[in-house]
Amino acid sequence: MFAHVFGSLRHIAAQHAPKSNVSQTTQRRMKRFKLYYFSQRTLTFVEAKWFKTKFALLSVVLGMVLLTVVFEVNQALDDALGLGIQRRSVLAAENALLRDQMRLIAGRLESLQKRLIDLHEQGNQLRLLVDLPKIDEDTRQAGVGGTDERLEFGVSTSVNDMLNRLRSTVDRAERELHLQQVSYKEAMAAYETNTVKFDHIPAIKPMEGFYSMHGFGMRKHPIFKVWKPHEGIDIANEIGTPVYATGNGIVQAAGRTQAGYGNMIVINHGFGYTTLYAHLSKILVREGQKVKRGDLIGRCGNTGISTNPHLHYEVRLNGVLQNPVDYFFDDIDYQKIKQELALYD
Repeated sequence: MFAHVFGSLRHIAAQHAPKSNVSQTTQRRMKRFKLYYFSQRTLTFVEAKWFKTKFALLSVVLGMVLLTVVFEVNQALDDALGLGIQRRSVLAAENALLRDQMRLIAGRLESLQKRLIDLHEQGNQLRLLVDLPKIDEDTRQAGVGGTDERLEFGVSTSVNDMLNRLRSTVDRAERELHLQQVSYKEAMAAYETNTVKFDHIPAIKPMEGFYSMHGFGMRKHPIFKVWKPHEGIDIANEIGTPVYATGNGIVQAAGRTQAGYGNMIVINHGFGYTTLYAHLSKILVREGQKVKRGDLIGRCGNTGISTNPHLHYEVRLNGVLQNPVDYFFDDIDYQKIKQELALYD
């Protein structure tokens, strides 16, 4: 029926159209264009009301349906048309996930930095144990502090601030770790040195026997009857009692002297330490010989200027006389020391 209506309309328009100025006339007629349909009830042509509005609404609805179908099909085909809608959704999800992970990492880095500070305190304790000075707070701050450079990453302010905080925390942690590594290496080197050093320090009593806790220092000489400094201590025992090296070292001298010490041995322990053993009845080592702590080096005697069998024993550190009793780590009787010191109070 509509085909018949449109055919009739075209026929009517062709009969009444003027022959000149076709384009302008056509435009005016298009503006006055009306749609008619043939009514079976009235057997006449009737004008269709609101046709343009209904047609426009129908076009919009059909367009929206078509766009919806296209978007759904495009998403199902993994953005085959390259519209980027799904990609933006994925990027938004990834951005949210990255923010959460950055916050988590920032928290873990701050926790790690606190543990490094605790490690700094433990490192100082280790340094003291190996006779190294502590790293004070000023030195530590100079090693791990400093002005952190702020960078612009071309992102939002919140993300840019978060990235710069992460950089700052990581930089401080790296500097703290480097400082602790250097300190640990120094401590290990000192420990290895001390391990050797402790083997060489004179640290035992060279001979069993009686000795006075106050035998070192000024005293009245038993033969010359004058007050003079006693450079070591005397350990009394029978002739032939074993005498032992008090630390690792090399025999620097071994033989009879003319200085009143009789048969004498001098051991160079290194690290500034030397020990002297005098009035021996026998010398069992030779000059240049290496000895270890506890090695038998001689026997107690009464040679030289001596009134009774005993061992005269001296300890020097960098040429300065030391009280040998301070080095008897194997013969410490605190109750006895307390009682003897009380006699001199």
